[in-house]
Amino acid sequence: MKAAVLYEPRTPLVIEELELDEPGPGEVLVKMAASGVCHSDWHVVKGEWDHVPLPTVLGHEGAGIVEAVGPNVTHVRPGFHDRMTWKPSCGVCEMCQKGWPNLCSREFAGSSKLRVRGSGKEINQMGGPGYLWSLPGAA
Repeated sequence: MKAAVLYEPRTPLVIEELELDEPGPGEVLVKMAASGVCHSDWHVVKGEWDHVPLPTVLGHEGAGIVEAVGPNVTHVRPGFHDRMTWKPSCGVCEMCQKGWPNLCSREFAGSSKLRVRGSGKEINQMGGPGYLWSLPGAA
């Protein structure tokens, strides 16, 4: 995949090809069509948020099309349109059912690391969507 990577604060982003593992159990791979980079990302670029590990792929909101699904994923399939945010929602908890997915009570954990093609160097992801999220409906 192609991504904008920040290696050091107050330096230009580097556009480069990154490798991503195939989705594992309960994971979904989405081909991004649009991605948002907001003021939170700008804080990292300016060096004001030093708790974000570098190098990192910025952006934590986006939309795209499901490209592949891992084992045990039953609620989406390749070709589905998807949106991603730093705060994923499960769709089944009380808050999601009330129409407040931003208050979802389920905790999610990202699992995959990006690597610069050919170098093996790990690249972090700001805020989540760069990760493959473990999604509800997986065993």
